[in-house]
Amino acid sequence: MPVLAQWIVTIIDWMALPLGVFAFVNAAMQRSDAYSAADRMSKPAWMGITAGGTAALLLFSFHNIGMMFWIAGLVAVLVYIVDVRPKLNEVQRGQRW
Repeated sequence: MPVLAQWIVTIIDWMALPLGVFAFVNAAMQRSDAYSAADRMSKPAWMGITAGGTAALLLFSFHNIGMMFWIAGLVAVLVYIVDVRPKLNEVQRGQRW
């Protein structure tokens, strides 16, 4: 693999871990009733999903045999950040005009 491609893969690999930590901490800081009000799974379920995703990002790497688990962890974390987190924020703040 060329050196530039190796650097890019390494940066992607290491940038995903803080994203997973952010998702887990954010899931832990949300109110429990906001999850049901937003019609999403419970708080313990999302904490488990984000914790498992973060663990997969920590234990596996994007550029070896564990890539499948790394991608699954990244997808789990991104689903929380892109889908669940905005709904929780909307429920807790109310809709803006």
